[in-house]
Amino acid sequence: MDETPLSMAQLGDHCVVLHIDPDPPELRGQLYALGIIPGSRLEVLRQAPMGDPVQVRVGGSYISIRKSEADVITVKIQQ
Repeated sequence: MDETPLSMAQLGDHCVVLHIDPDPPELRGQLYALGIIPGSRLEVLRQAPMGDPVQVRVGGSYISIRKSEADVITVKIQQ
């Protein structure tokens, strides 16, 4: 699989962050502060029944983010 929004990743997927949309800049700053930056590796751990929010592991941290936030994160799913 090629580039896809993080919101489209499935449970158990291991991903590499390729790009984070620059708008809104506040959200981009918050994601950077959480360690979600281009080149970082994520693992999708859990999703709420309606798919929102999603829990990911970034390094040693567990982070829950909204689907709207995951939409601005472009990832490549690792095989």
